[in-house]
Amino acid sequence: MEVRIGIINVSDRASKGIYEDIPGKAIRDTLNEYLTCQWEHEYEVLPDEQDILEDKMREMADSKGCCLIITSGGTGPAKRDVTPEATFSVCNKMMPGFGELMRQVSLQYVPTAILSRQTAGIRGKTLIINLPGKPSAIRQCLDAVFPAVPYCIDLLEGPYLTCDPDVIEVFRPGKKK
Repeated sequence: MEVRIGIINVSDRASKGIYEDIPGKAIRDTLNEYLTCQWEHEYEVLPDEQDILEDKMREMADSKGCCLIITSGGTGPAKRDVTPEATFSVCNKMMPGFGELMRQVSLQYVPTAILSRQTAGIRGKTLIINLPGKPSAIRQCLDAVFPAVPYCIDLLEGPYLTCDPDVIEVFRPGKKK
């Protein structure tokens, strides 16, 4: 089964070319370190517009067959931060444990992590995870939650993700160490 992963950087300024898309590249580079299976990505840099983000998430999940969509940015309290709202809108199940763990990890680095609204949800057979926009926080959050991602995708009847155990130790029940 083909492994296709969606990466979306949600940023008004990056979508206009005002600054480089560093967060999206940080996600891609981290996944390249984690994954040992062949994978392809669908990649977008979008403005903080809920309807545009919802349409792209639906397309990646429903038409492009992404088993995983990872977003960066738009998770704060600012008026234009709408990534969690878009995720709630397109998902049929929410996975609050992802956001809880990401905030817990981020609080070890910055007290303002309490302001972040990272979340995750499921649309059909696709896991959608919202990360913060700061590249160092992206890695910290992915390191925290990714050990559960391959098993979640297994439960959604998606492709079998294999990872480099020297980089990230994933958990699957019954797996021997």
